[in-house]
Amino acid sequence: MFPESGAEGTPPDSSHAPARRAVCGNCLRPRRACICGCVFRAGHAAQVLILQHPLEVHQAKGSARLLHLCLPHSRLETGSAFDAGRLDALLHGPWTEDRAGAAACARQPVLLYPSGPGDAGAPFDASLAPHRLRLVILDGTWRKSRRMLHENPQLAALPRLSLDETASRYRIRKARRAGQLSTFEAASHALAQLEGNAFPLDRMLAAFDAFVASQQAFLPDRDAAP
Repeated sequence: MFPESGAEGTPPDSSHAPARRAVCGNCLRPRRACICGCVFRAGHAAQVLILQHPLEVHQAKGSARLLHLCLPHSRLETGSAFDAGRLDALLHGPWTEDRAGAAACARQPVLLYPSGPGDAGAPFDASLAPHRLRLVILDGTWRKSRRMLHENPQLAALPRLSLDETASRYRIRKARRAGQLSTFEAASHALAQLEGNAFPLDRMLAAFDAFVASQQAFLPDRDAAP
């Protein structure tokens, strides 16, 4: 609801309008909850396309924005059912210059998502060098990500990369099943699988730990006496 204004042609009285919280222009969070101090700028060869479900944009516990800030060769796009032409450009079009100034080259998109019976995606060619890949990440709950695949056949048809099982460090958000990872963790482990020791996984996970600790400071202390 918008506040009522004064007489027609008269600007509303702003003296009683609630003050807006100052927002960091980099991480887009309130300044008191800024996560820029957690950012570690990682070197990586594979490009990363993060497709964020709209309902995840304002999730305080979400890790996609931190991931984008840590990965120079990444793009963060928001949507659920994408326009086919726009999605094709995101998946296959050249990135003329990413934030690190790397030259454009043709990339094979590969979806980070578990494979299942009846999946339409082509097999992933593990022989491709990382600098020839564009890793596609779906940022959302499992239910939201499955919906995104259903609404975007182009995503469902991509070759898929599955992760080796690993434990999550995401203590601020509950997982429905063991082994489920945050967007940040999943992308980091995927890049480590693709690039080996060339990818600074330990430094990325340290950045994630710092992010989790910063968010825990805003959670109620459940062990405290009432």
